[in-house]
Amino acid sequence: MKIRFLFLIIFSTLLSTSCVSSKKLIYFQDEAIEEGLTVSEPEQLIYKPDDILVINVSALDPETVKPFNLPVVINNGGTNLMSAQGNQQVQTYLVDYNGNIEFPVLGTIKVVGLTRTELTSLLTERIRTMVNNPIVNVRLANFTVTILGEVSRPGTFTIQDERVTLLEALGMANDLTIFGKRENVKLIREVDGKKKFAYIDLTSVNTVNSPVYYLQQNDVIYVEPNKARVRSSTYNQNNGVLISAIGTLTTIIAVFLVK
Repeated sequence: MKIRFLFLIIFSTLLSTSCVSSKKLIYFQDEAIEEGLTVSEPEQLIYKPDDILVINVSALDPETVKPFNLPVVINNGGTNLMSAQGNQQVQTYLVDYNGNIEFPVLGTIKVVGLTRTELTSLLTERIRTMVNNPIVNVRLANFTVTILGEVSRPGTFTIQDERVTLLEALGMANDLTIFGKRENVKLIREVDGKKKFAYIDLTSVNTVNSPVYYLQQNDVIYVEPNKARVRSSTYNQNNGVLISAIGTLTTIIAVFLVK
């Protein structure tokens, strides 16, 4: 009986140390979500050096705005960021180190620090002096977020519509693994040339009210491994065989002693 009792203790201990508590895995568990919950609005993107912009100018008469659009070029087998029809490529504007782009006809345009609305208005006003009722469309082509750590599909993801939430980004990475530490997800963001850090508790419903709930370009999300993952990373693979052998041996001894 003592051996059987010892075996039960060993088995229970192994089982308890190999399982992750369900409270560590469930999102938004601290309170019910109510109707009318206030969600923070996303901030407008502010253009920075090294941003890549796609700018298109149109009008009722396409010929009048032709000088303000970069020509579509043919890509002969190379990999390009923005592709149009077939092997044609829409050219883009790189914001240089000084925060400028070189725009057709208008020349050097300072774009750093501007939002899309501000840059669109600026270009529209400048072009309007030469073209009737121009329509300017600006889009950021290299809006990316990087997701690392305990997620199913880590990597860098390009966002097409310039608006993405933390949860949508984690969805692109196919969610956290069961070993992800949900109470302390780290977000790294560059602000005024300096790295800033924020921590998000995914088990709290207040996540949707976080000032970093809406992501910005080049944000990095890191999901820290929980204690179960840390233990397993230092766990000797041979220990599994050893524990199994000990368990089998204990069972055999217990059977013989009972007899």
